[in-house]
Formats: sequence, structure tokens, C-alpha cells
Amino acid sequence: MKRKINYTNEPIGDLNIIKDFLPSPADLCFNDDNVKITISLSKSSIDFFKKHAKKHKTQYQKMIRKLLDLYAVRHQRT
Repeated sequence: MKRKINYTNEPIGDLNIIKDFLPSPADLCFNDDNVKITISLSKSSIDFFKKHAKKHKTQYQKMIRKLLDLYAVRHQRT
């Protein structure tokens, strides 16, 4: 951005005001009730999630949890 921007005081045309659609900060705080369980998974599954978690710089447990949550939501609708 080496070029300087010159602003002018020109009319920009008809404007449409849209309703605020962003959630409030309180709505962004996820307070899901988590239940700790013990589960045995195959080594290949864990290796898969660990590999992709490292690639996306996240935790593999979060990826597994999100996958299960999405699966449950999808099948609750039907």
C-alpha cells in the first residue's frame, strides 16, 4: 500500500440501512454442557485426527467433538 488514497466529499448514492444481524457478545460465549466419557477408538482414526489437527493448528479432541456434534444435529432433524 504505497499509493496514498485521496478521499473526496462526493455523494455515494442511495444507501440502504440494514438491520444489525451480528450476535451479541453474550451469544458468542458457548456454555455447552460437556460430559466426560472414556471411549476406545482405532489408532488409524486417532492418527487421522491428529494429523489434520496439527495441519489446522487445533486440538484433535475438539475436531472429534465437533464431528460428533454435527452428526447428532444432522440425525436429530430427520
